[in-house]
Amino acid sequence: MHDIYYTMRMITRSIQKELFACAKEYPAVTILGPRQSGKTTLSRMAFPDHEYCSLEEPDARRQAQNDPKGLLADFSGGVILDEIQRVPELISYLQGIIDANPDPGRFILTGSHQPRVHLAVSQSLAGRTVMLELLPFSTDEIAQYNRKADSPYEMIIKGFYPRLHDKKLRPGRFYGSYLSTYVERDIRALINLKDLTRFEEFLRLVAGRIGQLVNFSSIANDVGVSSTTIKNWVSVLKASYILFELPPYFTNIRKRVMKSSKLYFVDVGLAAWLLELKTASQVQRDPLRGALYENLLIMEVVKRILNHGERINLHFYRDAKGNEVDLLIPKAGQFAAVEIKSGKTFQPEFISGIEHFRNACKSDRAVKAIVWHNGQRQTKYKDTDVRNPLAHGFKW
Repeated sequence: MHDIYYTMRMITRSIQKELFACAKEYPAVTILGPRQSGKTTLSRMAFPDHEYCSLEEPDARRQAQNDPKGLLADFSGGVILDEIQRVPELISYLQGIIDANPDPGRFILTGSHQPRVHLAVSQSLAGRTVMLELLPFSTDEIAQYNRKADSPYEMIIKGFYPRLHDKKLRPGRFYGSYLSTYVERDIRALINLKDLTRFEEFLRLVAGRIGQLVNFSSIANDVGVSSTTIKNWVSVLKASYILFELPPYFTNIRKRVMKSSKLYFVDVGLAAWLLELKTASQVQRDPLRGALYENLLIMEVVKRILNHGERINLHFYRDAKGNEVDLLIPKAGQFAAVEIKSGKTFQPEFISGIEHFRNACKSDRAVKAIVWHNGQRQTKYKDTDVRNPLAHGFKW
């Protein structure tokens, strides 16, 4: 962690403005996110005068467990407590310290596992902290590294973890190490994983079903475990910021709709690695290129929302007849209904799912129609905004 802080280029993270605003309002700010998403680097660059304590380090963790009051007493000013999920009970001791001196921005907490941190914070720091979520780089942030923009297929192969771009690492080697060092270690600790081979097969199956309706029974049959086990694995991977769940929209729609969710990878590069895709040209020729492109764009939306400190409230729509909208983004009393296509040519039939959705919820909200594609043309078709968001910006 220290190496990342001292060697990573000075990339301005999009969430930094929100982080500073929160640190002026709350005694503590909690930054959650996957391992190696840049939480440590962001915290230390944003608050260079704060002392730093990594609870990954055995000595610090041992002191936090055995003498939490003594550890916290060592920090007279501001402090960054890194990987707080390693000793979540330390959070309860912060309550009294904050109540005695509620100066804003004193404590910056980072954590990689939502459930542990959420529980401890909700019990001890309610009203005293605000939670932010930092995911790997967005395309806007990566642009600070690259003068020449990558193609979407190159983005899919390279992924978005900061270390990949800072060190110019080979994605294949990075993701293999990431999976074994972080995911498998953390997953083992959370679910007492005994059969690693089956778990890896499960991950590859999920990668092959990106953007499809989740069928736990089908995955369980293919892997050879129970549906309950698959549900537990998915739950832990979501909590560890490996998977992102996109739920269906069915509120106030009287017609029958699908109620199964879809799964995407928080970092599409990991999905490409699991699918054994090694080059951009392989992605471009692969039958799953559309699903991977969809994964790329949906997570870009998620990052932009989180970087503004806002809550994720995204959905997709699919009715019993298969009419579908890839992404629904609520905004100002209406929906932005987004259809995502990896091709470069717009076709009028792309908006058929949006029209069905409009008819299904016409009495509830106005619907803004958007098609995101991989071409260079930016245009209007009737009232539909047609654009390549990677070239022309993410607007909804």
